[in-house]
Amino acid sequence: MVVDAERGGVVMATPNADRTLSAWPAHRSVALLPGSLPQGGIVPDTPIHAFVAPPLQLVLRADADLRPIRHDIELGGLLAFEIYNLLTAAEADAVVEASERFGYRDEAPGIATPPGMRLNKSVHWVTDPESLGPLFERMAVLLPARIDGMTLHPRLSERLNMYRYDDGDVFNRHIDGEWPGFSLDVERRRMLQWPAHLRSCLTMLLYLNGPDDGVQGGDTRLYRPDGSAHDVRPTKGSALFFRHGFGPQSIQHVGRPIRGPVSKYVARINVMYAAAASYPGSARPTGSGVD
Repeated sequence: MVVDAERGGVVMATPNADRTLSAWPAHRSVALLPGSLPQGGIVPDTPIHAFVAPPLQLVLRADADLRPIRHDIELGGLLAFEIYNLLTAAEADAVVEASERFGYRDEAPGIATPPGMRLNKSVHWVTDPESLGPLFERMAVLLPARIDGMTLHPRLSERLNMYRYDDGDVFNRHIDGEWPGFSLDVERRRMLQWPAHLRSCLTMLLYLNGPDDGVQGGDTRLYRPDGSAHDVRPTKGSALFFRHGFGPQSIQHVGRPIRGPVSKYVARINVMYAAAASYPGSARPTGSGVD
């Protein structure tokens, strides 16, 4: 189901704010999906958001004087790695501020998790090529060119599934689902689902703050096939990548609990791959995935 400005309304920017870098555009709902609650139950018509125009605060440069570095994680033959130095501190802070402008909820739209698994807060929104295009360019040479016969697609899905972990919040052991890609229509009123030959193969967990900001705990624990584990400390501006879906190469993981007054912020972004054979069809109105 989709919603436009007349049905969903537009949340306006601060009155009398001039169009400087500090002024954020208004935002609206671009899709409504059933939202699952942490302890079970569904909230109908949970919104997915977008700004009515690309925010200047989220426009990235491909050459931001960062030097991304890949570090492979030994996980018993499963694919997992970190890439450091993907965002500046200011860029990471801007993503957090954008997410708080939409507002976090207990329910997560289009996500199916059993009671007691996802115990955090969620907001989903659709961003722009001006943000994710340069981010992809910063890391493209460090990503696998092919996975399972599929070729790396030169564009990240533009739906950001963001999570805020407050004191005591946790995302218990689970496997991430495979997702289609998403983006906005040209009028920025609807979320569109990409054609079926484009599928996600990798989860990208983009860490937007960490211990230097006062975050206590919140490591991501990855499990090897033998049951042993490797913990990844959230590092602001860096990202963790691993296989997802429901095949034998997918990685079970936990978002470990947060302790103390500083919340942890993380964005799940899907890295997209294209099947060798092209399928007919174009982007269509919204669908959902399963986490």
